[in-house]
Amino acid sequence: MSWGTPTEFKYRGCTILEDQMPKWKPSMINDAFVQDDLYVQMTFLRTMEQYGLDCSIRQAGIDFANSRYDVACANNVGRENMRKDGIAPPDSGHPNFNKCSTDIDYQIESDYSGFIAPGMPNVPIAMGEKFGRIMNYGDGVYAGQFMGAMYSEAFFEKDIVKVIEAGLKAIPAESQYAEVVRFMLKWSKECPTWLECWQRCEDRIRKNHEYNKAPTALDGVECKINAAYVLMGLLYGKGDLRPYDENRLPVRSGLRLQPLERRWRPLHHDRLLETPRALHQGTQ
Repeated sequence: MSWGTPTEFKYRGCTILEDQMPKWKPSMINDAFVQDDLYVQMTFLRTMEQYGLDCSIRQAGIDFANSRYDVACANNVGRENMRKDGIAPPDSGHPNFNKCSTDIDYQIESDYSGFIAPGMPNVPIAMGEKFGRIMNYGDGVYAGQFMGAMYSEAFFEKDIVKVIEAGLKAIPAESQYAEVVRFMLKWSKECPTWLECWQRCEDRIRKNHEYNKAPTALDGVECKINAAYVLMGLLYGKGDLRPYDENRLPVRSGLRLQPLERRWRPLHHDRLLETPRALHQGTQ
């Protein structure tokens, strides 16, 4: 997230030239602590640490409503629904009450669900039904379930297409989100370069209002166009984490490559507990 943040919302509908790419510095790693991609997930993990993996959606909503960090888009609407209007999840993420219900929020904060469940894609599906519905609905929830399932698969599978196909199995085949994933698998075979594929994404998914009716599609914060960019990074990136597009998307692609490269190595139980607690206390 830290690497791509300087480009966020500055390159809408265009690509970044090579000489305009941010320069990576190791010290940037600490900047991630102020990114909603990270700290919202810490709340989810803290809820499960305190109340168990089978915690209720009600408890998940209470803990998120009581958070004090800054949030935007669907996260903000969902939290304000609970705080001001008493609209509890899953209604807090429903489009009747949340105009941002298909924004990227749960998609960018669903990494935890795959990290804690190597080789178990049903866990990210269940986590999405619990935590994702606090702020999202429909494709907005499927987005996080898809990403989480890819993480789960990537611990044991190195073929990126198979990882993507595993994520696809975790969401309804008839959903528009699943259709976009299939587009990307198809287009990546038809387009020799990522630039050609990017243009198809722009024309078909982002700028075509008849296809993508979400009001935030042109801003790049709608989940389907966001997913197209992430998948483009995975399918064309070949493990290269250098950024090339807006809204921190290259780093999201890179995160999803990490389990493929490092494989699953068990951690001591106390370390699994201490890390979320320390992060949560600093971002609550």
